[in-house]
Amino acid sequence: MVKPTLVSNSIRLHREQAGLTQAELARTIGVTRQTLIAIEQQKYSPTLELAFQIARAFGVGLDEIFQYPAPPSPEGAS
Repeated sequence: MVKPTLVSNSIRLHREQAGLTQAELARTIGVTRQTLIAIEQQKYSPTLELAFQIARAFGVGLDEIFQYPAPPSPEGAS
């Protein structure tokens, strides 16, 4: 069973702003279109190396493409 990822991303937004198709971006980063779709839809988390390749393809840092939720605050903490 595949565990859903908590990592969210803005790949589709960046890809569309860059005027790239899924096939073009997939070719640029060296994966299949199906893999890119799974990453865009947050069904699959890329390896760290692939995450860097994706960010580099857009000329931005990792944190502009990928987000991870902050842990919940302990109860009673301010």
